[in-house]
Amino acid sequence: METQQENKMGTMPVNRLLITMAVPMMISMLVQALYNVVDSIFVSRIDEAALTAVGLAFPLQNLMIAFAVGFGVGINALISRALGEHRRDLANRIASTGLLLEGLSYLIFLVIGLFFAEAFAAAQIDESVPAEDAALIVSYTADYLRIVLICSFGLFLEITFERLLQSTGRTTWSMITQLIGAVFNIIFDPILIFGWLGFPKMGIAGAAAATVAGQILAAVCAFFINKYKNPDLHLSLRKYPPSLRAAKEISRISIPSIVMSSISSVMTFFMNRILMAFTSTAAAVFGVYFKLQSFVFMPVFGLNNGMVPIIGYNYGARKPERIHKTIKLAMIYATGIMVIGFAIFQLLPGVLLGFFEASDAMLAIGRPALRIISVSFLLAGVSIICSSSCQAFGFGMYSLYISVARQLVVLVPAAYLLSLSGVLGNVWWSFPIAELISLSGGLLMLRHVLKKTGMAIPKK
Repeated sequence: METQQENKMGTMPVNRLLITMAVPMMISMLVQALYNVVDSIFVSRIDEAALTAVGLAFPLQNLMIAFAVGFGVGINALISRALGEHRRDLANRIASTGLLLEGLSYLIFLVIGLFFAEAFAAAQIDESVPAEDAALIVSYTADYLRIVLICSFGLFLEITFERLLQSTGRTTWSMITQLIGAVFNIIFDPILIFGWLGFPKMGIAGAAAATVAGQILAAVCAFFINKYKNPDLHLSLRKYPPSLRAAKEISRISIPSIVMSSISSVMTFFMNRILMAFTSTAAAVFGVYFKLQSFVFMPVFGLNNGMVPIIGYNYGARKPERIHKTIKLAMIYATGIMVIGFAIFQLLPGVLLGFFEASDAMLAIGRPALRIISVSFLLAGVSIICSSSCQAFGFGMYSLYISVARQLVVLVPAAYLLSLSGVLGNVWWSFPIAELISLSGGLLMLRHVLKKTGMAIPKK
């Protein structure tokens, strides 16, 4: 079975291999995006304060996901590379070490959820917000965050087990586990929020409860699929105990990815502060944008998840031609997805906002916001592929440099400076400006990594 998988990763025509690996991940990511949006759609039926609260919870929720997915990147890249080098024992040791690192990450967010949820929510509220509105938003945000963080063990386990399936080429099984969790969440969101079918009416806490329940269910399914349907790996802490060396290797790749996503949380935190100075409705629009853009970005991230093990395997097998073709095709597909997203945001911003019970004020702010921000989509596809390719080679720090420059050095300062004009619409232009910087740096970094790893193909 192992030889068959190696032949697929190392010999199947690259386009067919990438599609085979990526499409299940793209579908599952789309479903993930769907339930994120559905979550906010149902929350918006409570009131606009609840919708704003979900947006304020996003930075910390995103930080948690950053740790889970970040360590998953390292696990994925190293296991696929070890299997490409025919070192199954090493792959198993990496798996057990990665599981331990994910567990330690959960403990951090458990503490935050127990003691700091309310303080985090209050820190994003501008003094200009009326006291009554501020108190309601803080209460909603804290209620949502406590449940999501305290019960986040399901998220960490789910992502770990899914990355084990992806790293061995079993992306269809990974898709199935994500679908199970997402569908459960979509079904139980309204049931727990509004108290249908005899369940208690939990409000915004119901949205959080449905989310964590779906994650726990997906984690359980992914564990058993790994145990019975993934012969390339054998999950056993006793036979393959975690090692310090493996932890260092995983961390070397993962920490830049974690920091990159954490930077996104910091960016969102400060953007909320900038926008709340105009009106809480602007922050609500920003939160809605992040939900909507996931429909565009999640398929590209799914494409990444299919691409990374292909690059890792063929890097271990020293096949640069296959690596180059994989990256080129991924860039083409990612750009195509982004162009479709750009067109939808340009043509139908009012329809998109209407799903969230948008008021007239929210529509007035949101229509130009979605149109302006979506200009950055045209540049983002190639930039994302460049970043993930560097990580697949083990050069996650290069991706980190680009992310820091984009979000902290360019985006937030540009948004702040543009806000000084007193015109809210100007703030949204900071996104296309930052994406242009990211694209330029990403292309340069990827070119350097290919040369440094010996995977650059000499010019004929």
